[in-house]
Amino acid sequence: MSAIETYPVERWQKAIAEGFAGTRALDDASLRGAVEGAVAALDAGDLRVCSPPASAGGPWQTHAWLKQAILLYFRMHVSTPLHAGDIEYFDKVPPKRNLETAGVRVVPPGVARYGSFLERNVILMPGFVNIGARVGEGTMVDTWATVGSCAQVGKRVHLSGGVGIGGVLEPPQAQPVIIEDDAFIGSRAIVVEGLRVGSGAVLGAGVVLTASTVIVDVTGAKPVESKGFVPPNSVVIPGYRPKAFPAGKYGVPCALVIGQRKASTDTKTSLNDALREFGVAV
Repeated sequence: MSAIETYPVERWQKAIAEGFAGTRALDDASLRGAVEGAVAALDAGDLRVCSPPASAGGPWQTHAWLKQAILLYFRMHVSTPLHAGDIEYFDKVPPKRNLETAGVRVVPPGVARYGSFLERNVILMPGFVNIGARVGEGTMVDTWATVGSCAQVGKRVHLSGGVGIGGVLEPPQAQPVIIEDDAFIGSRAIVVEGLRVGSGAVLGAGVVLTASTVIVDVTGAKPVESKGFVPPNSVVIPGYRPKAFPAGKYGVPCALVIGQRKASTDTKTSLNDALREFGVAV
């Protein structure tokens, strides 16, 4: 029996849907049990807000009821003092515990919130991982990088210093930001609004990806434009496109796909190749 099969998921879903719709009171014992149980299962890594494709190339599946559970959790709790040595906080959500047992390294003052899940060998420098987020095995969350609520970060990913991975709780059905395995996100890059970065992709320093950002593949004879998804192994840098406004023509930010990581090389060598061949700043 898998871990997820040990939970009364269908009963939890029903109670949480009714609580979120307002047809079941917040002080109802079964609703509180469902919310507390769902968030505890997220914290343990047994449930996740967004599940990877069942087969290669398939869609990720967002579980809106788990986002609803997090939103209800906020409504059911009040802020209380929290202490880390002499440092005092005042919040509704405590930090994760038992990091040593989990095999996770967290460098002060890095914080992963309860309800997030960090797989073994994750290193969290003085950054932040929010509730509902999941960070894969061997990933580095570097200094002042943030992983927003419900974001899904894969295995062996490197989030460089100051990277901003956006979070989303509302609307509950919205897909969170997804960073797939072996991606490298350069310093001060920002990925928000449900963007999906494919496995092995390299984002150069300062790349900004939103739902409306045009991603332009300039590797062929003609540019190919898309939005919302960076293909696997792509090497991406910031760019600008001219756009006419009533006051004149100005450059509007975009992202440029300028090459591909080589499948024949391992992650480290491939990254070095990307930097050398395309001059990507990280």
